[in-house]
Amino acid sequence: MTAYSPAPGDWAVITGAGRGIGRWLAQHFAAKGMRICALDIDAYEAEETARLCGPDSRAHGCDVSDAKETARVAEKLIAQGVEPSLLWINAGVGSAENVSTAKPRTFDWLMGVNVMGPVYTAQAWLPALKKLSGNRHVGITASSASVTPVSGPFTLYATTKQMTAAIGEALTAELAEDEIGVTILCPGILNTEIWNAAQARPERFGGAREAPDALGDHWRAQPGPEVLERGLDTTLANGGGWCIIPTEADTAQKMKARHAGQRSGLFDYAVPSQRDG
Repeated sequence: MTAYSPAPGDWAVITGAGRGIGRWLAQHFAAKGMRICALDIDAYEAEETARLCGPDSRAHGCDVSDAKETARVAEKLIAQGVEPSLLWINAGVGSAENVSTAKPRTFDWLMGVNVMGPVYTAQAWLPALKKLSGNRHVGITASSASVTPVSGPFTLYATTKQMTAAIGEALTAELAEDEIGVTILCPGILNTEIWNAAQARPERFGGAREAPDALGDHWRAQPGPEVLERGLDTTLANGGGWCIIPTEADTAQKMKARHAGQRSGLFDYAVPSQRDG
């Protein structure tokens, strides 16, 4: 894989850029001289990110769970000259729900943002990225929950984030011939507001809801997104791939247990010899 080196003046399009990891990614790449196009369902927060990233940056509201809106926003911005060499598919939401008990609209919301959002974003922006020559890259923000067994009170979230990572693997295969690298970023729990993601939930998924502030105490006790810097830069320098940066002490052991369980369930199958007709 070819190393990705952010080029000054190139565009980086980042979804979910209004806060948390998305805003950090925007500022990270802006510091390397890139022009930032910040997209977020909260247009005001996207504009604030763009302001922090410099006068050449852009912002636009975008609900990535809406295929038509995602395509429309991309078409508008591309027509205005936003042709990214870096597309970072970052928008994601969380909810303390289980697969077996989640209400339909909650299930649709997490699937819409965490699974269909990456698909719609890739379909909307990749044609423009492919037209460019030189160094190009796609990033997708998954989670440490993407690589460990689904467990705990966030099984629906973990399930959708395993799908997010799978989309990253699919894009890795699909973009190889175009020599476009893909990074699958899997951070652990960080000090972001994903715990309060429902504050921007669209009406068709049940509408906005503010979570109790005390719910965020666990997240506020965690490190901020800046801990991603060294691992992310190293992964990009190596051309992409998995970038797993856990903040939970048992992530590595959980990964080993998952892989061990997969191996124990593997049975050899001897393909019968083809008989002569």
